[in-house]
Amino acid sequence: ALMEQEAAQRESEELRRVRWRPRQVSGWGLPQLLWYLVFLKPVITEVHLRRKNVQFLFIRFSAWQYAGTDKLWAGLVTTLCEGIRHHYGALPFSVYSVLSNKPVTSAGFYQREWHCRCRVCLVLLALLAALSLGVGLLYLSLSGHALGHALGHASGSGSVLKAFGGAATTLSGSGLLMAVYSVGKHLFVSQRKRIERLVSREKFGSQLGFMCEVKKEVELLTDFLCFLEIYQRRRLRVVLEVTGLDTCYPERVVGVLNAINTLLSDSHAPFIFILVVDPSILAACLESASNMKGTADNGYHFLNRTVTLPFSVPIMGRRTKLQFLHDAVQSRDDLLYREITRKLRSPGGGRSSRDNTEAEHLLAVEMHPGAEHAQSRIDAEAARRIQEALLCLHDARDCLYEYVPDNVVSMRRIVNTVPITVRLLLQQQPQGNFRGPTPRQAVAWVVLANQWPCRLSWVLQCLEDGQQAGGAPQGRARLWNVFCDNSRELHTMTEALKNVLDLDGDPELFERFLGADFPFTVDEAQSLLRCTVNLDHSIRRRMGLIRAVSTLKPPSPPKSPARDVSHAINGAANKASTSDAEHAFRHASNAHQPSDWAKGGKPRPLA
Repeated sequence: ALMEQEAAQRESEELRRVRWRPRQVSGWGLPQLLWYLVFLKPVITEVHLRRKNVQFLFIRFSAWQYAGTDKLWAGLVTTLCEGIRHHYGALPFSVYSVLSNKPVTSAGFYQREWHCRCRVCLVLLALLAALSLGVGLLYLSLSGHALGHALGHASGSGSVLKAFGGAATTLSGSGLLMAVYSVGKHLFVSQRKRIERLVSREKFGSQLGFMCEVKKEVELLTDFLCFLEIYQRRRLRVVLEVTGLDTCYPERVVGVLNAINTLLSDSHAPFIFILVVDPSILAACLESASNMKGTADNGYHFLNRTVTLPFSVPIMGRRTKLQFLHDAVQSRDDLLYREITRKLRSPGGGRSSRDNTEAEHLLAVEMHPGAEHAQSRIDAEAARRIQEALLCLHDARDCLYEYVPDNVVSMRRIVNTVPITVRLLLQQQPQGNFRGPTPRQAVAWVVLANQWPCRLSWVLQCLEDGQQAGGAPQGRARLWNVFCDNSRELHTMTEALKNVLDLDGDPELFERFLGADFPFTVDEAQSLLRCTVNLDHSIRRRMGLIRAVSTLKPPSPPKSPARDVSHAINGAANKASTSDAEHAFRHASNAHQPSDWAKGGKPRPLA
C-alpha cells in the first residue's frame, strides 16, 4: 500500500512538471499500442531517464507450489512471464515477440523518443503492392479470358497475366500469412509453455542450450518492459514476492537464489524481489546443500551478498498483537455454530424434528433422553467457556497476550487449540459438575504447551518418574518448584536435546509465566494433561529414555578387605576403648589377607 501511495505521489508531481499524461495500454489505448509496436521504434532519451514517476506491478510466487520439481527456479521465471503477460495482455506481447522492436539508446541530448521503422514500412508496402498487383493481374487475366471467349478467339497474353498474378499473390499473401501465423502462435503458446517444454526435455535440460534459451526469454521480457516504459512515459518495476522458500529442499533453495541473481545481473533490469523467509532456515539450507560446498560454508555471508536491502520484521507492538489475536478469534466463530443450530432445532426455535435431513440422522449419536440432555448442557457450557477463554486471550487488561509469540501462524495454532481443550475438559468432568480449571487457566495452559514444549515436557516427565518411584511431590506443589529442583539434570542433557530445546521460547518469560503470573500446581497439571492436544508426547518419551539411561549405574567392584577392616574398626570403637579398637583392627587385618595393611599401606581414617 505504501508503494502504491508513493507511485501516485510521484505521478502527480511528474504531471505538474511536464504536463504529459501517461498513455494507456488497455481499452481504447490498445490500438494505439499496436500501432506503435508495428511502425515505430522507441529510443531511450535523457528525458526518459530523468522521469521519476513509477508504476509497480506485483506478482506473487509461492515456492511451495513448485517444491516437487527439479527446476524450481524455472517455475520462478515462468511465474514472472505469466504475470506480465496477464497484466498487459497476450496480444501486445505476441506482436512484440514477432517483430522484436527493441529500444535503442540515443546519442547525445536527443529528445525524440520514436523513430519510424522504415524497413518494416517498406516491407509491408512491398507486400501490399505485390498483393495488389497480383490481384490486379488475376482480374485482368480473367477479364481478358472472358472477352476472348466473347469475341471467339483465345488470347495468349491472358495466361501470362494469370501466371504472374498468381505468383505475386501467392508470395505476398504467404508473407502476410506467415506474420499472422507467428503472432497467433505466440498468442496461444506462451513463454510459460515454451519454458515448461524445455524443462520436460531431460537431455536438453542438462545442457548449456537450456540456460541459453531461458536467458533469451528473459531478455525478450525485459526489452518488452523497456518498450512499455517509453510508451507509457513512466518507469516500470516488477515486484516479485517470493514466499515459502524456507519450506523447500536445500538444492531447490539454491536454484531459486541463483535465478534471482541471474535476473538481477543486468543493471537495467526492472525487477524487485522480496524474499519473505526465515533467515536461520535459509542459511542452514545453503550450508547443507551439496552443490554449495566451499561457496556457502556460512549461509549468512551468502545471504548478505544476495540481499541488498535487509529488513527484519520488528517485534509486534501491543495494539498490533491484540488486533491480530482479535482477528484470529473472529475467524473461529464457526465453533459456536453447533450450539446455535441446536437451539434453532429445539421446539422454541421454530423448527420441528421433521426438518432434519437424512445426513443428520446418520451422523446423530444414539443416546437415551437423559444423556442427550446432559450433552446439550455440556455443549452450552462449552460454548460459553470457549468464548470466555478466547476473550482472555486478546484482553488488553490481561497479561496473557504478552506470552503469545509475534507470529500469525502460532496465534492461529493457539486459537484453534483452545476450543478443543475446553471441550475435552468439560467432557471429562462428572455430569453436572463443571468445576476444575477455569477458561483462563485452560488458555494459559495451551499457550504454555505451545511456547515451551521442551521445558513443560521435562516437568511432566519428572512428575511421572516421581510417581512411579513413590516420591512424587504433593498436589499443591508448584510446577515451577518442580522445574527448579530438576533443572540441573536437564542442563546435562542439552547436547542430546538440542533440537528440542530450540523449540522453546524465552527462558525468562517461562520463569515469569510459571513463577508469578500462572502458578500451576501439580494437581492442575494432571487434570489439564489429559486434555492437552498441542504437546508432542514423543518429546516426553525421548526424555524418559535419556533419563533412564543416565540413571543406570555401572556394576559395583568386589569389596575390598580394607573396607571390611574399616567397618570392623568402627564397630569396635563403639564397644571398646582405643586400645581395644587397635586390637580389633589387627585381628581383622589378620583374618582378611591380603589387605592394604599387609601390603604396607596405611589404614583408612576412622571418619
